Amino acid sequence: MTPGLALFYGGMVRKKNVLSTFMHSFTAIPVITVLWVVCGYSLAFGKSHGGLIGGLEMVGLNGVFGQTFQTVPLFAFVAFQMMFAIITPALISGAFAERMSFAAYMLFIVLWSLLVYVPVCHWVWSPDGWLAKMHALDFAGGTVVHMTAGASAFVSCLVIGKRLKYPQERPLPHNLTMTLTGAGILWFGWFGFNAGSALGASPLAALSFVTTHLGASGGALGWLFIEWRHRGKPTALGVASGLVAGLVAITPAAGFVSPLSAIAIGFLASIACYFAVLAKYKYGYDDSLDAFGVHGVGGFVGAILTGVFADQSLNPEAGQNGLLHGNPKQLAIQALASGVTIGYAAVLTYVLLKVIGRFLPLRVQQSDEREGLDTTQHGEDAYAG
Repeated sequence: MTPGLALFYGGMVRKKNVLSTFMHSFTAIPVITVLWVVCGYSLAFGKSHGGLIGGLEMVGLNGVFGQTFQTVPLFAFVAFQMMFAIITPALISGAFAERMSFAAYMLFIVLWSLLVYVPVCHWVWSPDGWLAKMHALDFAGGTVVHMTAGASAFVSCLVIGKRLKYPQERPLPHNLTMTLTGAGILWFGWFGFNAGSALGASPLAALSFVTTHLGASGGALGWLFIEWRHRGKPTALGVASGLVAGLVAITPAAGFVSPLSAIAIGFLASIACYFAVLAKYKYGYDDSLDAFGVHGVGGFVGAILTGVFADQSLNPEAGQNGLLHGNPKQLAIQALASGVTIGYAAVLTYVLLKVIGRFLPLRVQQSDEREGLDTTQHGEDAYAG
């Protein structure tokens, strides 16, 4: 998933910044891996303290070997959950690509993971988390992953500021072939992301596999339709963006909704994301690679539509009926979980960036930005030959 994200994001920046954009994703893998093993998993899934945060009894994965979680070895569950923890801060990097200093980024993802991702993960996915006890539905990360990343991305691009000469100049993607390749890898990886959340080769995994594909297809068609109508031409970047928007939106719903509902969720979410992406030009904020427009808005729309389309008969053990199946309360629960998550992530991200900014410059110098972050931050050139 995360190398796929590196390709997806890397193709959309200018060629002088492609390696620095790759570094955001590739360094998140080892940094968050170590953090997750040392204390992240224990705080996310350890013994709950008031439904807000886990304990430290599994620091260093102490006591994990030989245990099981539902149907799988606990070590497998730890590794699977590690994937979500890794990709989430990497998603945020799309909002400040081409201008954030690498040192500040490294410190930010460590603190953000501990103070934002881990608590929200505990709230939603730990059996004793307070949102889990309210039956907030998030099958594979619409709230935990995409809404936290999207809200934080929006705050980040405001705090760090716009790229030079933006929006008078709108930098064009340097390699859409790379972006489409990354989108394809993400599409493939998302089957593990969603279907794997069933934690077994089961009817629920099969349902999630199919709804994931249908959500992506509905998203690609929705973006293609609205872009063709609005701009007069359908674009390759638009189809890639639409399928990712559909994947984001179906993520919270994958194990709770029917195939037709999955198509509708992807289609509606991609249209919402399309207009959210246009909003940055209208209001002047610089969400470089549309992390907020696709992941924040897509995650929110998907979570809310889960409260509309959820069908308990498809997942009797964990699911709840949604609005269309006679339970309007579920829609309210989804709205509450979304609002709390967005607010918490946004406030904590703002505080973290302001604190980090007192010790490290958040963005590179203007001369470095003009030259490109590949050479000034990493001493490399992606296309030196």
